Amino acid sequence: MNKGSKRLLGSRRARLVLAMALAAPLAALALASPALATPKGIFSVFSDCPKEAPGVSLCTFAQTKSGEFTIGKTTVPINKTITLQGGAVWTGNEENHKEYFLIPAKDGNSLSKTELNVPGGLLNLVNCTEIKGEGLFEKLERGSCKAIFENGTTGVTATTELVANTKNPAILNLVALSQEEGTALTLPVRVHLKNPLLGEGCYIGSESTPIQLHLTTGKSGTLHGSRGSAETLEEFEQLMLRLFNNKLVENTFSAPVAEGCGGFFSFLIDPILDAKIGLPSASGKNKVIMEGELKAATPEAIEASE
Repeated sequence: MNKGSKRLLGSRRARLVLAMALAAPLAALALASPALATPKGIFSVFSDCPKEAPGVSLCTFAQTKSGEFTIGKTTVPINKTITLQGGAVWTGNEENHKEYFLIPAKDGNSLSKTELNVPGGLLNLVNCTEIKGEGLFEKLERGSCKAIFENGTTGVTATTELVANTKNPAILNLVALSQEEGTALTLPVRVHLKNPLLGEGCYIGSESTPIQLHLTTGKSGTLHGSRGSAETLEEFEQLMLRLFNNKLVENTFSAPVAEGCGGFFSFLIDPILDAKIGLPSASGKNKVIMEGELKAATPEAIEASE
C-alpha cells in the first residue's frame, strides 16, 4: 500500500471513529432538549438521524416487513417489522461515491429489537431429559427445565441485534443495491434467544465473533434478491428517495456456537442447543431473506422540513 492509500484509509477511519464517538452525546442532547425542531411530513421518519454528526451526508430509514432467517436447522419467519435507521458517512471509496458507513441513530436504537417467535419454541430446542448427569447441578437444571414446561412458558423469541463498531462497521452500498450485483448491505449481528430457561444472556454470535451478513439484491448462493422499485417524493420543496418492494438475500454466512444459554448452567444448555440448531453452521447452510423498503434523504432536506 502506498503512502497516499494509507492516508486515504486513515482519513476514512478517522471520520467514522469521530462520527460514531459523537453519536452518544448527540443522543443525550436530543433527550435533554425536547424543544428541538423535529422533521415533519414525509421526513418525519428521520427524526433519529444523527445529521449533526461530522461527515453525515445521508439519513436512512429501512424497514423489513417479511422474509425469514435460517440458522442451521432452525428457520424463524419475519412476520413483524424490523427497522434499521441512522446516518450515513461516505467511506471515501473513490470508485464508489454511493458507499456509506452507517452510524448509530441518535437514540441508539439503530436496529429495532424486534422479537420474533421461534416455531416450536423450547419444545423444539431443549428436551429436559437431554440434560444428563446425576450431579447437583444437573439435577437442579433438570428440575428447573421441567418446572418451566409445566408452567407452559415454552415460547422462545429470537432478536437480531446489531454489533457494528469502528473496526467492523455496517456498510450501505447504493450502487450494488440498485444494480443487483455485489454486497448492498453489510451487517455484523448476533441473535439473542430469550426464554426463562435460556435466561437473558443466550446468544448466537457476539461483537468479537459476529454473524457477518453480506446482503445483496443480486445472487447469493441459491438465493436471488431484487432491487424492487424506486420513486422520488417531494415535500417542502425537498426530495426523498424511496426504494420499495426490494428483496435482500444472504446464503453464504456462517454461524458460531451458542453461548450463555441457561446462565450459570450454560455448560449444560449450550451443547444441547448447538446440537438441535446445528451449530456451528457453515456457509451455505444458513440464509436470510429480507423484504421491505428503504427511504433516504439529505440532512439539508430534513432540516428544511423542521
